[in-house]
Amino acid sequence: MTAARAAVEILKREGVTDAFGVPGAAINPFYKALKEGGGITHTLARHVEGASHMAEGYTRAAPGNIGVCIGTSGPAGTDMITGLYSAIGDSVPILCITGQAPTHVIHKEDFQAVDIASIARPVTKMAVTVLEAAQVPGVFQQAFHLMRSGRPGPVLIDLPIDVQLAEIEFDPDTYEPLPVYKPAATRAQIEKALTFLLESQRPVIVAGGGVIGADAADLLVEFAELTGTPVIPTLMGWGVLPDDHELNAGMVGVQTSHRYGNATFLESDFVLGIGNRWANRHTGYKLDVYRGERKFVHVDIEPTQIGRIFPPDYGVVSDARAALELFVEAAKELKAGGRLPDRSGWIAAAQERKATLLRRTHFDNVPMKPQRVYEEMNRAFGPDTRYVTTIGLSQIAGAQMLHVYKPRHWINCGQAGPLGWTIPAAIGVAKADPDSPVVALSGDYDFQFLIEELAVAAQHRIPYVHVLVNNAYLGLIRQAQLGLDIDFQVNLEFENVNTPEIGVYGVDHVKVAEGLGCKAIRVTEPDELGAAFEQAKKLAAEYRVPVVVEAILERVTNIAMSRTMDISDISEFEDLATEPGHAPTSIRPLKV
Repeated sequence: MTAARAAVEILKREGVTDAFGVPGAAINPFYKALKEGGGITHTLARHVEGASHMAEGYTRAAPGNIGVCIGTSGPAGTDMITGLYSAIGDSVPILCITGQAPTHVIHKEDFQAVDIASIARPVTKMAVTVLEAAQVPGVFQQAFHLMRSGRPGPVLIDLPIDVQLAEIEFDPDTYEPLPVYKPAATRAQIEKALTFLLESQRPVIVAGGGVIGADAADLLVEFAELTGTPVIPTLMGWGVLPDDHELNAGMVGVQTSHRYGNATFLESDFVLGIGNRWANRHTGYKLDVYRGERKFVHVDIEPTQIGRIFPPDYGVVSDARAALELFVEAAKELKAGGRLPDRSGWIAAAQERKATLLRRTHFDNVPMKPQRVYEEMNRAFGPDTRYVTTIGLSQIAGAQMLHVYKPRHWINCGQAGPLGWTIPAAIGVAKADPDSPVVALSGDYDFQFLIEELAVAAQHRIPYVHVLVNNAYLGLIRQAQLGLDIDFQVNLEFENVNTPEIGVYGVDHVKVAEGLGCKAIRVTEPDELGAAFEQAKKLAAEYRVPVVVEAILERVTNIAMSRTMDISDISEFEDLATEPGHAPTSIRPLKV
């Protein structure tokens, strides 16, 4: 068979059922093999970067998924670099397959010939141009081995057109995936880590995205319940336990944090970090404040992550699931022996903060304050909702005010944060799980970056609800410019000559969305939000296309965050919740 056909057969035997991409001359032999081989559904993207983000969303929707994105030579590969960077930053395995000029002219500046492997190498676990057709099966086998082993991440395979077309000997019936390597903690390491927990008075667990990636949320909750230890999910670990669980202490950080989460963390004396990387939006830059007098144990699958940000008191290199299996086993033995301390007072104190340190969400202002949008989203979208978002004030405020109850139900681009990520990622999530409600969240600029991908979901009948908060501003950048006393090149306002009724909000997102085959609703009054969300759900179910709900916001809103990158110094720009009606959808009713 051709090397391209062999690659397709390997994809199927590695569990791939879906791919996202854009064909082109240099990758057409691979597309021929896709068609003739069958078994893999292909979703045609409108932009190759969009295909890479669709692959990310697809991977993150379920354990074991590996999203595949495909493009031709030259700009297709360079367009997908952002997706690869995003994937490696968030430990997401995706496979990027690119076409390439014939091997004998790659070095001759042939049309759309670029050394994509060299360009991609810093943002992948492996990037290779395959020059010998007989190596194709081995390279694909190694790719899946690497993507799944250790810290997960992306791989790029570049296939010259002559390599794709070459005939090779390959027996797909005897193909077997390579064993996956994941380091595992020893019992002795776990016992030493537990001595820190037993000696502490006010411990917390910081649960990162590695717990969700290892499909170990159930074990983390069991361990926390056995030991009575409050859990602080990171932004990537949000959903590892339900927001309304008595041990959920809230998120910590300089942006996407809860007041009560930061307060509980600052009272703690021991931190057990599992599958997290001490990202700066979590720790801030004032590491002396974050570390304080606390002791730290760090468990991570990647050896070089231990001590990268600061040296812990003890480090364990292990897959999160392997470590938590031993943590649970050891904790059960300690409990049976009556050696676990009573943490009820510490747990009660954390829950007291959760009922008192709240931000206000209920405002009746017109134009709307964004806080009211998230309040109404909490009412409209239930615990089975999968939220998808990337970056901006919309993401930060959403993380402060929305509620998440399950792993993989907050699918957020954590490290790279590219604008435009949300629409294609939501398509990938909805494609992977068509039975769960998917709700995307964007500011107006993120929404406009890859807006053409809405047509992909319309064409392929992939429904979801997209909440668009529009203030015609680069809100996060404008807020970041406050310290420089400027408001420069962040204003998106203009009067649209075709839609004068929207005033200075410029782009008519309703017309654009409808022009791309979707449904859209514009909301200007806060009391109309609930009905709009309900209508959006019905329209999505009826027409099987994305439905955009655009909320017209006040032009300037500053969202709570630290101006000094210090978790003990958070600026609260709005009034705080001081009476029950101020935060009606909070996890715990406001205690006054």
